[in-house]
Amino acid sequence: MIVLDIIYYAFIGIVSVQVIFHVFFFGKFSFSKEKKQQPKKIGVSVIICAKNEAENLKRFLPSIVAQKYPDFEIVLINDASSDDTLEVMEAFEKQHDTIKIVNVKNVEAFWGNKKYALTLGIKASKYDYLLFTDADCKPVSKYWIYEMTSHFNNEKSIVLGYGAYTKIKKSFINKLVRFETLVTAIQYFSFAKLGLPYMGVGRNLAYTKKEFFNANGFINHIQVRSGDDDLFVNQAATKHNTAICYTKNSITTSTPKLTFKTWFKQKRRHVSTAKHYKLKHKILLTVFYCSTFLFWFLGCVLLIALYKWPIVLLLVLSRIIIQYIVYGFSAKKLNETDVLWLLPFWEVFLVVSQLAIFINNLISKPNHWK
Repeated sequence: MIVLDIIYYAFIGIVSVQVIFHVFFFGKFSFSKEKKQQPKKIGVSVIICAKNEAENLKRFLPSIVAQKYPDFEIVLINDASSDDTLEVMEAFEKQHDTIKIVNVKNVEAFWGNKKYALTLGIKASKYDYLLFTDADCKPVSKYWIYEMTSHFNNEKSIVLGYGAYTKIKKSFINKLVRFETLVTAIQYFSFAKLGLPYMGVGRNLAYTKKEFFNANGFINHIQVRSGDDDLFVNQAATKHNTAICYTKNSITTSTPKLTFKTWFKQKRRHVSTAKHYKLKHKILLTVFYCSTFLFWFLGCVLLIALYKWPIVLLLVLSRIIIQYIVYGFSAKKLNETDVLWLLPFWEVFLVVSQLAIFINNLISKPNHWK
């Protein structure tokens, strides 16, 4: 009985932590309103780094070329591809004078390092404002460049966007991938709103060339094979220089992983960079993850034991309702409401998956950039 008493009061504390995170942290984004920004008359370099992406470039590059923006170039970086990526790039270059190709060959010091290829592409770009996306990404609108770059001003030099995944009907893994993407976006948008920006996604990210060179590029984490997006943002972003953009026309979409195995491998790469975050970010993210795990674990223990179960059940339901409200407003902003129907199930599945990823990464290092 004493053990159950301890678990019970610990559970109350955990629920309190969860409520604080959802209401005071994530609510900052969920209940915010997007302020309409005035378009800026600035030249923009759209940068796409591709390795063995010939088919994706054929499919998605036309949506970048077709952007309605008066002054932009597209910097295509061929990162030592072994397929027809370079040939596809050259075919597009012949048709569009806005395209510039940077052909990167492997060098021993930076073998297979995407950050090296990106650095060469950034140096080759002619404009001071840089907008990044991936070869398998497609902007949902022809006004993507307008929307993302409208947030630049004398103070804001980093803009965090949302990179969604294409919806696939009746697909379990698609719902899981998109739910995880939504939760991640809620977290990094909310923390940025609170003045604690800690990451962004390379599928939709913008920053100035000056910001890149002020941070010495990727040199501080060049030995980390992943993290050209989140580790750079974690290093360079502050409460003063970072803006978020989540308007409907600013979103990009890409094809998600189609099997649990490929998604699991991808997340192993992503999670491996988190240990290099600033200490304050690691503490906050660890507290949130651990409190989420303990909420479900301790709640189940108490309910199975029928220990003060009416109160425990009330606490569980209250926290779930609060989460539905907060995530619901966020999902509506990002057009992801369909992933919320089984929110508790997705969350438990994700928590277990993340625990498995953490254990796997302790045992062996994940593979990186293709």
